[in-house]
Amino acid sequence: MAIKTSDLNAKLFGKADKRRATTPVEAQSAAKARAQIIELAVAGQDVVEFELTKIPADQVELKTTVFSDNAREQAFLTEYALSDILVTLKERGQQYPAVGRRMTDGKIEVLDGSRRRKSCILAQKDFLIYVADNITTEHAKFLSDVANAHKPLSLYERGKEMQEKLDSGEASDQKALAQMFQCSEALVSGALKAAALPLELLQAYPNVGELGRPTIVRLHKHFTSLSPEHQQAIIDKCRDGDGYVWQRSSAQGVARLTKDVSEQLESWISELTPPKPNKAEKHELIKGRASFTRKGANMTINLKKIDDGMMEDIISFLTSKLS
Repeated sequence: MAIKTSDLNAKLFGKADKRRATTPVEAQSAAKARAQIIELAVAGQDVVEFELTKIPADQVELKTTVFSDNAREQAFLTEYALSDILVTLKERGQQYPAVGRRMTDGKIEVLDGSRRRKSCILAQKDFLIYVADNITTEHAKFLSDVANAHKPLSLYERGKEMQEKLDSGEASDQKALAQMFQCSEALVSGALKAAALPLELLQAYPNVGELGRPTIVRLHKHFTSLSPEHQQAIIDKCRDGDGYVWQRSSAQGVARLTKDVSEQLESWISELTPPKPNKAEKHELIKGRASFTRKGANMTINLKKIDDGMMEDIISFLTSKLS
């Protein structure tokens, strides 16, 4: 049967309300029945035949890879980030096949289902994927983008997409990005700040997808206040051989782990942050006529109603003292 691309996720994920399947039964039938062959009208153009393939658990990493233009950052796929599907997958195996294309070297490139792929690797389960030959890069990107609508991208991932639009000239500023991505300018600003942070720094957290704009903005402000040398020192701490920062914490649950990681990062950053200069202290000597301000080793004197003779005396005195 031919399937519209817009119905792809519905048929593979059983999300009838997401992709306009005719009925809930029809939406779930292809995936539940795991039909050996599915025909898909890619981007409303050529009908392509996808064949269901099972990759043994111990060969998933070897025989499959993820589409390089996939907007989802694979480094963020931890057991916490995948908790919404990992428990069910461990108990029952993979419920809905992924979608991919066969490459010239024989490997299968995952276009839709990188989260299921990583979950199968973590759970040591067989990986089910519908595979097609002769899928162009353009169509691969289309399928990948459609699939990512199923699970929202993190601020970092959205920021990377936005930064690419700025770099390519497709968008001129943050206001244009807000219109293009149909979101607020505040979200655009937060996403771009997230994308500007080093990957290793964000990997300190158990689930980057759960990091909100306030956490990102605060982290960006503190981290970018450091010198390049001190920034590298923080990254080196995050790369410690004992695992990621969240893996070294004794806290339980994503929320507590996230809080613990933020506090740890801020503690490291505060140790390297240069001390703020002392506030200027103003002292009044003679009300309305003479005062001075002291800031560290510097002093500023403010004098009023000074005639020429007094000015010469003061200059002479200062010269003798400071020479």
